[in-house]
Amino acid sequence: MTNTKLFLLIGTSLPFIPCLTFAQCVATQDCKTLGYTETSCNGGKGVKCPFGNWWACLTSEEECLNLACNKLGFTYTCSGAGEKGVGNDCNGKYQGCTCDSNYKYTCTGTGYSGGSGSACGGKYTACTCSSGYEWKNGSCQALLNGPQGNLFYCNNTVVGVKTSAMNFYIAMKQVGKPWTSDEAWEKCLNHIFCGNLKGYLPTKEQLTVICNNRDELNNLLTANGAKRLGGDWYWSSTDFGYNGYIVDIYAEDCRAIDGTGNSAIARPILTSW
Repeated sequence: MTNTKLFLLIGTSLPFIPCLTFAQCVATQDCKTLGYTETSCNGGKGVKCPFGNWWACLTSEEECLNLACNKLGFTYTCSGAGEKGVGNDCNGKYQGCTCDSNYKYTCTGTGYSGGSGSACGGKYTACTCSSGYEWKNGSCQALLNGPQGNLFYCNNTVVGVKTSAMNFYIAMKQVGKPWTSDEAWEKCLNHIFCGNLKGYLPTKEQLTVICNNRDELNNLLTANGAKRLGGDWYWSSTDFGYNGYIVDIYAEDCRAIDGTGNSAIARPILTSW
């Protein structure tokens, strides 16, 4: 029922009126049934029941309207997070509330730590996730970590790739500029794949495997946001005198040679997980 209709029901625009709008249209001498429900009125401002010592106290139109709305079931303000009133209002109140359609997640179950922000009807616009999970596409999804076929993950990010012919993963990129043999060792050992999983400088045999699988590795690298393998010499961890072997991974024979006096690329690998 709208405000206009209620004012017509009350039938007055006086500043103060008795709230007798709920009296039943029946022949009765019962004061309470007729709306005379008070034993006295503040300052004597009221109308006395002609059939007994009961009063209908004078109140403002706003108070009468609120009483009328309440009696008709308009009791909800619907002012909470995401709430909106159902149907028409009566003096700003509704007979029921509903939630915005964005409030649709209960945020319970495996991987959930609670709701994000305020709830509406026990539901949220998004959820917070437990450790090891992330909020994605409307749910808490487990983070990928470790080997998943030809990809090695760290918290859903690919940090290494390999082919089916390889028993080790290579890092997504080389570690800096061409280095000396000792610098290459240090840079690879300081490379972190994930958590406490550190990198290693590959042996000359492992570099030969990388060379023989370069095309498939390049496809895996570019498909996961990295650049192709650089076209240059790579250091190995296999000693050759005071230095190590180096391999040109784009050479046809993938042969390892003495790296003495050369600078070469350092590409970390992950051999244990």
